[in-house]
Amino acid sequence: MKYVLMFVDTPEFAQELEAMSPAELEQAYQKVYQWFADHAPKITNRGAKLQGAESATTVRLDGAVPVTTDGPFMEGKEVISGFVELDVADLDEALRIVKSWPGCPVVEIRPVES
Repeated sequence: MKYVLMFVDTPEFAQELEAMSPAELEQAYQKVYQWFADHAPKITNRGAKLQGAESATTVRLDGAVPVTTDGPFMEGKEVISGFVELDVADLDEALRIVKSWPGCPVVEIRPVES
């Protein structure tokens, strides 16, 4: 079963990163790189780190004509900062993998429609 993991940054997490020394930041990134290496066989699409929410363009298709606006689709303090796709047996396996994620404090898991 395929799932997309969406990594969600919070303002508090961003502040923690900003307060880190270069050595601490490097150590935090090394933990993330190791997580990717540990789970590489299950990651079918490495995804990517996304640019900030301020770089988003939203197209609303729910009116008479499409409306395009700059910015994210919703107001919020938490933003999706990146994603990967996993191919695992079931949600329980996806949860085991996510619980070891060393990065941002929120991960949303969604099944991929087949």
